[in-house]
Amino acid sequence: MTSIDDNGLSIVRGEPLSREKGIGALTLGGYLEEVCARFGPNEAACLRQGDDVERWTYDDLHARALEVARALLACGTGKGTRVGILMTNRLEFLSALFGTALAGGVATPMSTFSTPAELELLLAESACSVLLLEREVLKKDFAAMIAELVPESTSAAPGRIMSPDYPFLRHVAVVGGGKVSGALERWPDFLARGASIAPEFVANTAATVSPSDPGLLLFSSGSTGKPKGIINAHRGACLQLWRWRNWLGLGDDVRSLSANGFFFSGNFAWALGSTLSAGGTVVMLPTFQAEAALELMQAESVTFLAAWPHQWAQLTDADNWADVDLSSLTYIDRKSPIAAHPTVNSDWIDATHAYGSTETFTLSTVYPANTPEDITVDSHGVPVAGMTFKIVEPLTGEVVPLGERGEIAVKGPTLMLGYLGIPLDETLDEDGYFRTGDGGYFDDQGRLFWEGRLNDIIKTGGANVSPVEVDIVLATCPGVKVTKTVGVPDELLGELVVACIVPMEGAKLTEKTVREFAKQQLASYKVPRRVLFFAESELATTGSAKIKAAELRDLAAKRLAQE
Repeated sequence: MTSIDDNGLSIVRGEPLSREKGIGALTLGGYLEEVCARFGPNEAACLRQGDDVERWTYDDLHARALEVARALLACGTGKGTRVGILMTNRLEFLSALFGTALAGGVATPMSTFSTPAELELLLAESACSVLLLEREVLKKDFAAMIAELVPESTSAAPGRIMSPDYPFLRHVAVVGGGKVSGALERWPDFLARGASIAPEFVANTAATVSPSDPGLLLFSSGSTGKPKGIINAHRGACLQLWRWRNWLGLGDDVRSLSANGFFFSGNFAWALGSTLSAGGTVVMLPTFQAEAALELMQAESVTFLAAWPHQWAQLTDADNWADVDLSSLTYIDRKSPIAAHPTVNSDWIDATHAYGSTETFTLSTVYPANTPEDITVDSHGVPVAGMTFKIVEPLTGEVVPLGERGEIAVKGPTLMLGYLGIPLDETLDEDGYFRTGDGGYFDDQGRLFWEGRLNDIIKTGGANVSPVEVDIVLATCPGVKVTKTVGVPDELLGELVVACIVPMEGAKLTEKTVREFAKQQLASYKVPRRVLFFAESELATTGSAKIKAAELRDLAAKRLAQE
């Protein structure tokens, strides 16, 4: 039960963690062991590729994860070794994730949207010793990218890497057909390394891992212009994996489809946790294409769709929207456009009254699914078990009275262990709270009302985009004199990434040329949806000549509204 500070201050706590029900093992390896012991013969996951379908039971998942763990241990990984996972939503992602956990490593999922420059940065920042990657994703050849980043001349021996640019990297294994070059290994050859490692050795290794140990390293866009590495403990990740099933109220017959990569914490916990904790089936969708997604939903009798609102529109606009049978969809919000499909009959209310971040490994406040609207109102839920919030005055850090607006600060059992390369005392305040940079307030019922960010991070289509990162790239575009990227409110995406540019005198810039330039260096979701051109005199600046982001955001919104 939520409790509020007795002195009338904006300090609100969730129920004690000890009272929370439905929580199991608190290490990722332990989580795997528990769900596989419970649901062994049930179908855990499936992947359709053309006419071929591969299905894994929970017993299969455990066996495949054990294979990866043995191979990793044979490669010399130890407790705390970081293992990069650069894959779409496919079966091997699951075996790589849980295999890393069983081997005592830190799973490090990486974005498959990454350009060569972004991948280079992720490899360097993560300090991975092993990289497990998918050969090709759409038009990207990740094996070729890695081969270029780690030339054959740096190979110490077949299957082993010694690169001065990546001093920790030792092994790269590639999922997918075709030949590999240099020290890159084919997936079967990588797995064969584990033949000399006894399963008992893996069990003893997994037993050394504690809930407080680092379990996951995820990357999220930050205000510094490059991805932030966020280290999460096993406990925080596992709490959320168990909770998502409870928050959504999914039955053991759930068959879920996630339209987004598991390298995002939200999709990781939302889709995987809600499904595996229930003993259901994860229907794998490597890349989102609306027509194919609808066909898959019908063919696999999907009951739960984990998709962002901008993807709903793509689904309803798809050519085969009217032709598919979606009657299996049981867990679809009754107000979602998908629920309007003639074959869908749903009264379910999704758990959308919620707030969270990668730093708290998804939700830190929530109202569970099917909570009546007279309770949720327009709020973002109440604190989850063990979490404590305060609302502070942004400049002074003083706690404000209940009901007053300020900056949201949070602490609790799912809070990250820290950012890569940043001392914890520079991240948390003196009382151990993480100040989110978001604005909002609590009411007298302990409900959080989030009102937007106090910083400039753009949230578009469920992902975070750093405007600084975008501007660093656009500043190198020929003809650009000044660039400032802002987020403009959008009903579909939450915010549009909008680049506001002052061209150099005489430059012949167009929206198309700027976007094409950005596509060469930025992941697709970071590329500005719109590019607007301004005279320098139109941009309001501070006394130190910095562009006022809030005023520019309003100016851009007005410009777009006039079109």
